Amino acid sequence: MHTHRSTHTFKLNIKVVHRRVKARAPRSDLDTEPRRAVAPPGPETLSRRKLHPSHTGQVLNPGPNRAAHKQPSRPAPRQNLPFYQQNWFLVLLLVMALSCFALAAFVFLSLEFESSAAATSEGVEVTYGTVLKLMHEKTNFRLHSHDVPYGSGSGQQSVTGFPLVDDSNSYWIVKPELGSSAKQGDTIGSGTIIRLQHMRTRRWLHSHLHLSPISGNLEVSCFGEDAVSDAGDYWRLLIEGTGKAWKQDQRIRLQHVDTGGYLHSHDKKYSRTAGGQQEVCGVREKRADNVWMAAEGVYIPVNGSK
Repeated sequence: MHTHRSTHTFKLNIKVVHRRVKARAPRSDLDTEPRRAVAPPGPETLSRRKLHPSHTGQVLNPGPNRAAHKQPSRPAPRQNLPFYQQNWFLVLLLVMALSCFALAAFVFLSLEFESSAAATSEGVEVTYGTVLKLMHEKTNFRLHSHDVPYGSGSGQQSVTGFPLVDDSNSYWIVKPELGSSAKQGDTIGSGTIIRLQHMRTRRWLHSHLHLSPISGNLEVSCFGEDAVSDAGDYWRLLIEGTGKAWKQDQRIRLQHVDTGGYLHSHDKKYSRTAGGQQEVCGVREKRADNVWMAAEGVYIPVNGSK
C-alpha cells in the first residue's frame, strides 16, 4: 500500500515537471501564431519593457497622459483672395510705372506747349494798323508819351521810358510814310520807312536837332496831329539778324531819317514832373541801348490770311 502510493506520487510529479518543461520549451519556427507580450500585473512603473508596435503588429492606443504622434504640417490652402491682394507687389510696380509715365507725358506736353507758344508769339508779324508797345531791350521800359511838354529845347510833347506795362499812354499805331501805297495789314520789311502815332494824343513820334534834357543828345518828342505830319516823323526800321519781315519780340532799331540818330534810352531818369521815368533821346551811333522789340498790342492780321 505504501509502495503504490509512492509510485502514484512519483508519476504525478513527473507529469507536473513535464508540463512545466513543455510550457518553457522554445517555440518552433513552424508555429505561425504571433507572440504576445504580456506584462505581469503590478504598478505601471514596474512593468516590463514593451515591444514597439511595429515589432508586434499591434496598434497601441496612447493613454491620456501620452502626447499624440504629430503628423507633418501641410501648407494651408490659399484662400480665395482678390487678385490685388494675392499679387500686391506686381500691382505696386504697375502703379509706379504708370505714375512715371504720366509724369513724363506731363513734362513733355508742357515743354511742347511752351515751345509752341513761344514760336507762335515770335511768329506774329507786325503790319500796318497794328497798335503796340515798344519795349527797350536793355531796361524793359516801354516807349511812352503824355500831354506834358518839355521844359527846355523844343517845348514839344515829351517822350520818356515808362517802367510799368499796364499803361495806356504807351500804345503806338504803326503807319506808313506819307504818299505810300501800303495798306492796313501789309507786312513791313527791314529798311522800310514808317511812322509811329501816339494813340492817346494822336501826335507823331518826332526828332530834330534840339538837345535832350538830361544827356544832351538829340531830342525825341511828339508833334503834329492826324492830318499834320512831316519828314521829321520818319523812322527807318532796321531788323537785327536775318529776319526780313518785322515780327513780335524781334530785335529792331529805329533810325531817324533826318538826323540819322537811333531811338535810344538809358537808365538816366527824371526826378520831377516825370519822376521814375527814364530819358528817351537820339544817338547817332549803334549801341546796345538803342535796341527795341514789339511787345504787347493788338496785331492786325496779314492781308489775305485767315
